[in-house]
Amino acid sequence: MILAGLIVAGIATLWLAAAAWLVFDQKISFRQAILHAPLALVWRIDGRSLRNVRNTTSVIYVVSHQSRLDPALMLALLPEDTLHILDERSAKAGWLEPWRSLARTIAFNPEHVFVSRRLVRVLRGGGKLCVYMPPDVEPDTREFRLYRAVARIALRAEAKVVPIHVAGSRNLPFSLLPKEAAPRRLFPALTVHALPPATISELVTRYQPEPGTSSGALYGRVTEVRNAELEKKAA
Repeated sequence: MILAGLIVAGIATLWLAAAAWLVFDQKISFRQAILHAPLALVWRIDGRSLRNVRNTTSVIYVVSHQSRLDPALMLALLPEDTLHILDERSAKAGWLEPWRSLARTIAFNPEHVFVSRRLVRVLRGGGKLCVYMPPDVEPDTREFRLYRAVARIALRAEAKVVPIHVAGSRNLPFSLLPKEAAPRRLFPALTVHALPPATISELVTRYQPEPGTSSGALYGRVTEVRNAELEKKAA
């Protein structure tokens, strides 16, 4: 009994120490760090790129949703006052409940895409949103409607967008991609990539001289952050 107690105490001490380090290193709250610590240790998560975008206001974090783990990572690493717009499965998953308690969340049905006045008001008031984009979406497809809706919301609210991509997430056992497109690995190291905030208008101008649309500019920016993973592998 004494030995078991010592083992439990040792594990608890290590857990608290890891959480304390994450508070300092990732600039997250202790509540977030407590839940993030086990994930960070198992998958060697590097989320330091988010430190530079945490203080941005009137912002939409646009996450490439590649695995079931991604919402848990974002709920633990993004500011606690972020409103997360989850797919229905993530909004109902029992295992995700502790992470959902870290921030505000609402369920979203991608089959009913619309520009919500409520979300525009949140952004105009300096708020933060996090949306999760389907993986490997191509333009002119049904799923691309979500890009159009998010781009319109950002334009109406004059909000900035921050694309986020978790390198290695597509290879997790609970990946959302087909196995032939993303071979599974139990413990791939995960690295969070994020680009600096920019408005849709800035992105449309940046991608000239090609005639562009707001949704195309958003898609291009999300593609940029995905390419960061490929560039790292090539190096």
